[in-house]
Amino acid sequence: MPTKITAYEAFDIRFPTSQHLDGSDAMNPDPDYSAAYVVLRTDAADRCGYGMTFTIGRGNEICVAAIHSLAKLLIGQTVESLMAEPVTLYRKLTGDSQLRWVGPEKGVIHLAAAAVINAVWDLWARILNKPVWQVICDMTPAQFVASVDFRYLTDVLTPHQAMELLERHTATRAERIDELQGAGYPSYTTSAGWLGYSDEALKQKCADLKARGWSHFKIKVGRDLDDDRRRCRVLRREMGDEAHMMIDANQVWDVPQAIEWIRELAPFRPWFVEEPTSPDDILGHRAIAEAVKPIRIATGEMCHNRIMFKQFMQSGALQVCQLDSCRLGGVNEVMAVLLLAARFGIPVCPHAGGVGLCEYVQHISIVDYVCVSASMEDRVAEYSDHLHEHVYDPVVMRQGRYMPPLAAGYSVQFTEAALRQFAR
Repeated sequence: MPTKITAYEAFDIRFPTSQHLDGSDAMNPDPDYSAAYVVLRTDAADRCGYGMTFTIGRGNEICVAAIHSLAKLLIGQTVESLMAEPVTLYRKLTGDSQLRWVGPEKGVIHLAAAAVINAVWDLWARILNKPVWQVICDMTPAQFVASVDFRYLTDVLTPHQAMELLERHTATRAERIDELQGAGYPSYTTSAGWLGYSDEALKQKCADLKARGWSHFKIKVGRDLDDDRRRCRVLRREMGDEAHMMIDANQVWDVPQAIEWIRELAPFRPWFVEEPTSPDDILGHRAIAEAVKPIRIATGEMCHNRIMFKQFMQSGALQVCQLDSCRLGGVNEVMAVLLLAARFGIPVCPHAGGVGLCEYVQHISIVDYVCVSASMEDRVAEYSDHLHEHVYDPVVMRQGRYMPPLAAGYSVQFTEAALRQFAR
């Protein structure tokens, strides 16, 4: 019998991470990691779907208000009808003729769309009794393509081209799934490198993370050049010459300043530099990338839709794609960007770190490896140690690698204790 969506609840959940400067960077010195969280209820009392979008505190209530505007569009709909051709779900929530004026496909309304769309995918996966990554990996190429909105993309990627790309790797999917279940998916960690941490805290956290298996470390920069040199020197010494260092400026520099600052930090051999300037400045990113070669430029956590990603990739403005599972319009648009990255030969290293994002990201990277790129070369998913205890199905890490989640759904159902303590 079809499962009908009958009601929803939305929650404003905030964690006081600013108290210990967890998550601090040059642009955001005192974030409180937060989730605008939605629960979709159905006519089957024991069957719900859970989704969220990520913010860093004030304004979370605006995302919750936007969730109310979107989630009501699903009342009375069956999950089966929405997921028969999953692009239907995406277009329903991003193409409403009145709500488009407050988007379209960007800003708060798109963040809310991510929460609601992800909740439907979570619900669908629970109905099928599979994790989301497995739901997608069990799709045929035609079903995968039917999940994607190709509008505005066909100058670089048509549905037919996407089918060809996916068909190359279909026969070997099972081999890669077996590999992941044994060895996991590699990650890099930001947990040692928050800008507000002291040198001693940086050393201690780096040593702990090395002992737990990490060899890729990211450090926040951009507040003071001399301070950045010192902190990068500390991290490089602690992590060792063979480990990979990434640096993240969180958008604070103008283009000429970014070029100068990156050149000053080049002796520490950063593998990539993340968000060196405004996340909307495609040509600025390209100018920086050309000036600092061979250092790679990474961006995407603030890139709000597949069209922006298309232009970043077309123009050579990024060499590492850091899509965000909540900034984009949920699973459907993530699938579109994975296809674009494969089309342009750009590695996907998804942004995570904030509450719930690591839980989402593990599914995305598995789908990329199994279905789309079939490669781990230059690919690592971000990881942070914070706040996993507040979800029922937290990530499982083994020697710095994400182990494929086993529980049905999309892994972001918050515990009742977390709702009681942190929901406003």
